[in-house]
Amino acid sequence: MPQTTMESLRERARGRVITRGDAAYDEARRVYNAMIDRHPEVVVECVDTGDVMAAVDYARDNDLDLSVRGGSHSVPGFGTNDGGVVVDLSPMKGTRVDPHTHTIRAEGGCTWGDFNHATYPYGLATTGGIISTTGVGGLTLGGGIGYLTRGLGLSCDNLLSADVVTADGRVVVASEKENEDLFWALRGGSGNFGVVTSFEFALHEVKDVYAGAFFYALDHVHDVLEFYRGFVVDAPEALGMFPAFQIAPPLPFVPESEHGKPFCVMVACWAGELERGDAALAPMRDVAPRVGEMTTPMPYPILNSMFDDLVPPGLQHYWKASFATDLTDAAIDAHAAHGPGVPAVNSTVHIYPINGAASRVPASATAFAYRDARFATVIAGMWPDPADNDANIKWVKDYYAAIAPHSERGGYVNFMSGDDQDRIRDNYRGNYDRLTQVKKQYDPANLFHMNQNIEPAP
Repeated sequence: MPQTTMESLRERARGRVITRGDAAYDEARRVYNAMIDRHPEVVVECVDTGDVMAAVDYARDNDLDLSVRGGSHSVPGFGTNDGGVVVDLSPMKGTRVDPHTHTIRAEGGCTWGDFNHATYPYGLATTGGIISTTGVGGLTLGGGIGYLTRGLGLSCDNLLSADVVTADGRVVVASEKENEDLFWALRGGSGNFGVVTSFEFALHEVKDVYAGAFFYALDHVHDVLEFYRGFVVDAPEALGMFPAFQIAPPLPFVPESEHGKPFCVMVACWAGELERGDAALAPMRDVAPRVGEMTTPMPYPILNSMFDDLVPPGLQHYWKASFATDLTDAAIDAHAAHGPGVPAVNSTVHIYPINGAASRVPASATAFAYRDARFATVIAGMWPDPADNDANIKWVKDYYAAIAPHSERGGYVNFMSGDDQDRIRDNYRGNYDRLTQVKKQYDPANLFHMNQNIEPAP
């Protein structure tokens, strides 16, 4: 017999318990990707760990799908389901910075905007994402690639401990000293092992950065990508940079006549001494003629939110991802053939570098296995009109198919779509079997399966 009823769930939870018929239901079930339209039985807006425990118990005891939602940016819509339970962590935004130990404790509902708001006054930061509205939890559990990766490693490399509600409703601490196997799995294994209600991170002295964006005409795609693949190998690790394909929004530093046209772009962030920033970005001025350029010192939180307006909630999303150890001539040809077809101003393609500090962590040290990959590509299809879904999904799939022969078999789980489940083993390479053993220990019934799912070992 079920041990937990809806009545007892409502009695245990301090946050709102929202079900069909409630006035708040349609808003509570909505997620970032408007392509996802699902109707869970209940959304529990958790205000503390006790609420999370109650929601997990209810889902487990009633054999219901369980989705965990932090920042809600999951492109496949893993933060919701049909007929199940949604653990909504968004009310849990508490942070505590210790400037003496250079650490922060951030609750599971924090976004990187919340995180940076807490750390910036102390002149501290750690590797976050590219968009400030991204959840701290989802990004970190999948690895965590961002502007500071080359100098500081992945987000998960800066994780010191985590408070986790496991499938049996217990709360455990995972760190290098407690539940070490779980801590290993959380760093790249995504949301397969429990609900992380609190993260402890190491912080670093980063406050203001020298950042910029360079727009080049599409005639120079080969010049830009060939420069990037060579320059980033030995570039100072304080320099984060990535090329992109982007339709120019109405930016003041891009001529008005060029607005709405596609370009090859280089985005750069110098996190070293500010007075050296202009010189650090100077090589990008010599790659090719620039249609537009913006370079300036700015607070790191401003850089982390610079693209937020291009990706508001409510767009249609379909993404693909791949790792590559090299950006070969053939791969550059494929990018040059498909990147200029970026279908909307919201859509983009980024080729992130993951060398430097991230590459010095052994592949077996965390669940994130692709430490030898130099590049992580995301083809991020995003657009407002559902009528464009078929054509724009085709653009993403065709692009991915063109670069696949020049890429590794696996990709970055945070950038994958719902139809990428057949790539799970490849995503983790030699770490996969160990992950299935950790899954068996902490979630033998696979309660946490609404994700890029790692099944428990038999």
